[in-house]
Amino acid sequence: MRAMDFQFSDEQLMLRQSVRHFVDREIIPKIAEWDAKGGFDQAIWKQLAQLGLLGICIPEKYGGSGMDYNSLAIACEELERGDTAFRTAVSVHTGLNSMTLLQWGNEAQKEKYLKPQAKGDKIGAFGLTEPGAGSDVASMSSNAVLEGDYYKLNGQKTWISLCDVADHFIVFAYTDRSKSHKGISAFIVERTMGGFSSKAIKGKYGIRSGNTGELFFEDVLIPKENLLGEEGEGFKIAMSALDNGRFTVAAGAVGLIDACLEASVKYCQQRETFGKKIGDHQLVKQMIAKMEAGYQMSRLLVYRVGDMKNRGERNTRETSLAKWQACDFANQAADDAVQIHGAYGYSDEYPVARFLRNSKAPVIYEGTREIHTLMQADYVLGNRVDRKLSHILPPWK
Repeated sequence: MRAMDFQFSDEQLMLRQSVRHFVDREIIPKIAEWDAKGGFDQAIWKQLAQLGLLGICIPEKYGGSGMDYNSLAIACEELERGDTAFRTAVSVHTGLNSMTLLQWGNEAQKEKYLKPQAKGDKIGAFGLTEPGAGSDVASMSSNAVLEGDYYKLNGQKTWISLCDVADHFIVFAYTDRSKSHKGISAFIVERTMGGFSSKAIKGKYGIRSGNTGELFFEDVLIPKENLLGEEGEGFKIAMSALDNGRFTVAAGAVGLIDACLEASVKYCQQRETFGKKIGDHQLVKQMIAKMEAGYQMSRLLVYRVGDMKNRGERNTRETSLAKWQACDFANQAADDAVQIHGAYGYSDEYPVARFLRNSKAPVIYEGTREIHTLMQADYVLGNRVDRKLSHILPPWK
């Protein structure tokens, strides 16, 4: 069995330090206000670009930082330690959109769309989920009909992160419904195209400072050259994109567990009950120990996937396991963090209530825990076998 080296390079250690410093300085002091008002300062995008995070694992020739995939994991981990909304922004822009363009786009598409996204000049997003099509992708109703040099797109997407701020979207629609999922195609859609509109969803339980909403397409004319891959490859493109997105979600969950530990340990050292610090009570120690175990196991799962990505190996099975387990561990850690804080944990005076609210969405999106449970069982039972993709994500260096 091949050995894996989880020793961070000097460059990765510097990256972690710089992102952590940014989070401590620019996000944590302001996040309670942003969460309450339902949106963060859009100037953050410029700062993320300056840090090189919007193209962190995109090759330098396409405007990126040229770092490896575990560096992407480090960035996502540290950003979610501040708030899930910021990891989500990088997950969608980089993981779901830019890495998909890197994997499936032709040179003209990479020049036009990937380069400005990697530099942070443009923002990218991803449109797959519909009101009646979540885990069951093949039940989507959006359709695109080729008319001359354009595809005419009609349909609706929902629960789309960055719906109101993204410039470019990778959108999926049927071009041949008779072929079921093999008739789905992928398109690059620009916000400025006629017939496109978006609307934010209000009243979310968590990730309140993030922009999430719906996309509407009414006879949107998409040039043929904006077809991503070939007709009928949309399902494969979507699933490969989810391998990248799920990787970043899992990495972010590690950061959320870290935040829960940080807040809980601090509170344990301050609060006293029955004549001693609450951290000295056995059942509180048990919750802290569970957080630590979840944190360490999740990190190993995430960086194992990053190692596979660095080598250009297909990692659908391993990514599914990492996403499932890390998000479940984060949800449990947030619940325990609230419990440790007692009644104070139920208020906005401490960050743990926000952690709990934020921890729920990742258990649902990009494959519910139930979907990942079934996937893992099917792998073990031999009912599911991954085949090599025609377009594999380029190995790092």
